[in-house]
Amino acid sequence: MLLSLPVLSTAEQIRFVTCPIYRDTQAGRKSGCWLADNPATGIRYDVTSSPTKPDWNYAVLVEGMTSDTSENPCGGVVLEPARVSVLPEACTRHMLPAEDYPGRPFTLPERNVRPISEQRPIPAGPYETRTFHIFFEFNRHFVVYQYGDYLLDEAITWLRAAQPDKVVVTGYAAVEPVTVSGRTLSEDPEVARKRAETIGEALRRLGVAPEKLEVNWNTDPEPVDVAASDGIRSASLRRVEIRAEL
Repeated sequence: MLLSLPVLSTAEQIRFVTCPIYRDTQAGRKSGCWLADNPATGIRYDVTSSPTKPDWNYAVLVEGMTSDTSENPCGGVVLEPARVSVLPEACTRHMLPAEDYPGRPFTLPERNVRPISEQRPIPAGPYETRTFHIFFEFNRHFVVYQYGDYLLDEAITWLRAAQPDKVVVTGYAAVEPVTVSGRTLSEDPEVARKRAETIGEALRRLGVAPEKLEVNWNTDPEPVDVAASDGIRSASLRRVEIRAEL
C-alpha cells in the first residue's frame, strides 16, 4: 500500500548514517530502489539518485537535499541531489518487496561520460584561468563512475583546447571530526594526498605534460558552491581542484 509522505523544505540539508534498504521493484530489472531510514527522525528517504550506490552489507553516510517532486516511486522522501558513501561498519542485509511501488526504470544519468571514440566539441575561447572540481565518497579516493569521470572528461577536454602554462592539482580531505547519527566521522588526512595523486596521474596519462603539473594537498577545506557539487555542502569538502593557469 502506498504511503503519504511528509512535506519537507527543499533547501533542507540532510545528513545521517544508517544501514541501507533495497526495495525489489519490478523483480530487480534495473528499477530497484535504494532506501535509507534516518535513525533520528524515523523518516525513510529514497537515495536512488545518488551517483554512488550503497552496499547493503555496510552502513552508509547519506547526504542530500529533499526534492520538491510529488512522485513517490520507491516509498520514501526523495533525496535529489543525494550522495551515499559506504562506511566500514557491517550491516545486516535488508530487502523489501515492491509493495505496489513501481520503482525507477533505468535511464542514463545526466552526467554520462561519452565513449572516448567520440569526438569532443572544442570548448570556445577566449581562455582564461579556470578551476575544475572533482568530488569523492567519504574517505575514498577513487573516481566515481558516471560522475567523477564525467567531470574529469570535462576538465581534460578544456585543458587540451586551452593549453595552459601550468595545471595545479590540489586534493582536499575533511579531517575535522563531526558527529553524525551518534558517530564521529573524520577523513584520514592521507586521503587528500591520494586524491590529488590520483587526479594528477590521470591528467598526465590524458596528455598534460608532467612539467606543467603541480600536485598539492590540503586538510582544511571550505565548502564550495559549484554546479557539480549540487549544493551539498558537506560532500563538497571531499574534492580535488584542478586550477589551469594561463
